[in-house]
Amino acid sequence: MSSARKQSDEAAVAWLEQRLEAAGATLLAMPQRGMGPRLRQVRWPESFAGERAAGEGADGRRLRPPVPTAADISRMDETYSWIGLIPADRVVLRRIVHARSLVSPLTGRHIYSWRKVAVLLGADHRAVQRWYLSGLALMLDELEKLGKRSCICDHYRL
Repeated sequence: MSSARKQSDEAAVAWLEQRLEAAGATLLAMPQRGMGPRLRQVRWPESFAGERAAGEGADGRRLRPPVPTAADISRMDETYSWIGLIPADRVVLRRIVHARSLVSPLTGRHIYSWRKVAVLLGADHRAVQRWYLSGLALMLDELEKLGKRSCICDHYRL
């Protein structure tokens, strides 16, 4: 494999990981009870005097990320549809890719670490990392067949 092709593949994998993580953050930022007038209220805290626990606002309530925009939700739907490009008989790869896409919208940290995913599957965490990359490679190959791979590589022109 040529050096340019390898760099292009690494850039495409990085781009795909970025898209999946953004989709996961969008999914977790969506309101759990649906849209309503209650979401439009704004309350400014009176002071930030006392120290609060991480993820807790000045009034003691849990912080929520901003509600995603329609464009963010559309991008999330498109990105998650790509997981369906992994063949149906490779359901474990789909589960790994989906689990690792879930990222906290407030902290940017993965909800499921490699070791947590490994425990859930009863496998070694290094094997789970290899399977994850295999799932991404399958997705990229299918995107290339659909003609979307060139857009990915153009995004990361090396």
